[in-house]
Amino acid sequence: MNSLFRVIKLTAISLIAIGALAAVPTESRAQSGTVSLHIVKAGFIVGVGGGSGILHYEGHRYRLSIGGVGIGSLGVAAVNLRGTASNLRTAADIAGTYGGGGAGATFVGGGQVARLQNEKGVILELHGVQVGLQVSIGLAGMTVALK
Repeated sequence: MNSLFRVIKLTAISLIAIGALAAVPTESRAQSGTVSLHIVKAGFIVGVGGGSGILHYEGHRYRLSIGGVGIGSLGVAAVNLRGTASNLRTAADIAGTYGGGGAGATFVGGGQVARLQNEKGVILELHGVQVGLQVSIGLAGMTVALK
C-alpha cells in the first residue's frame, strides 16, 4: 500500500511539473522577408490600380497580388517598390489590407518611402520611384494577397 501511495504521489508531481512547463509561454519568433512590388494606376478622378509582387521569405518565393491602390487619380503611372516585410510568422501573414503608420505617403515624380501595417501587425517598409504622369499613388487601403 505504501509503494502504491508513492507511485501515485510521484505521478501527481510529474503531471504538475509537465503542466507547469506547458503553461510557460513560448516566444513566437516573428521573421522578416523582402518584397518587390510593381503597381500600375490609371484614371481620371476615380483611379484603378493594382499590380503584382514577390515576397522572399525563409528561402521561398511567394507571388503576390496587389489591389485597392488609391483613388482620386489623374493620368497613368507605374511604380516599382522594394523593401522589407517584418513581423511575419508565416508567409500568409503578408495578406491583408495595409494602412496607418505613414499610409498616406505618395509617390510623386521621385523617390519616397512608405511605412504601412496590416491587421496582423505585418509592417511593409517600401521605397521606390514613380514613373509616368500621375498626381499621386496613395497606398492607404492597399490590399495584398498570396497568389
